[in-house]
Amino acid sequence: NDFTLAKLQGSAALYAASLRWDGDYRLDALAAAVGDYSRSHPGAEIARLMDERIARFRATAIGALAPALSGRAPDGAVVSLAPLRGRYVLVDFWASWCSPCRIENRNYAELHQRHGPAGFEIFAVSVDEASPAWKAAIAKDGAKWRNISDLTGWKSPLAGAYNVTALPANFLLDPTGRIVAKDLRGKQLADRLAALLSGTK
Repeated sequence: NDFTLAKLQGSAALYAASLRWDGDYRLDALAAAVGDYSRSHPGAEIARLMDERIARFRATAIGALAPALSGRAPDGAVVSLAPLRGRYVLVDFWASWCSPCRIENRNYAELHQRHGPAGFEIFAVSVDEASPAWKAAIAKDGAKWRNISDLTGWKSPLAGAYNVTALPANFLLDPTGRIVAKDLRGKQLADRLAALLSGTK
């Protein structure tokens, strides 16, 4: 983000850099740079794409109300994030072919069992393309929480809604549905979750 703002303002290279931006750091300045580019290059496709990326960053910023999610579960039923309002929810993006994701699944299984009764849920969104691999990974990892996928890989609008371009990625939501943390893993996630559920933040 710093390099973009120092070196790339006004350049078409802004678009390439935007693929690696951290949406929680200097976002207003990045938005201003994109706005300047858009005004200088009216009608440019990359300007439109960057504007959309900035909007998605704002939609998934800490404190933002998490975007809606709904999709097909492994059994074909439609499953939505909305009914989980009132609980702490980890929205997790993963795939059967992602080794770090599979390791996290094992950690999640323990957290889900330990904290589920206290108000914790997991809502997993897969960017898989093959249904058999997705279902097999869920079974093998003991992922007994809500799972959805549209099986379109990285073309999935589900991942797009959360600006997810790399795995693993997760978003921790509070009972009001607002994002309170991102990309917590291992002990960091366990400690934050325990603090939230105990009321100590």
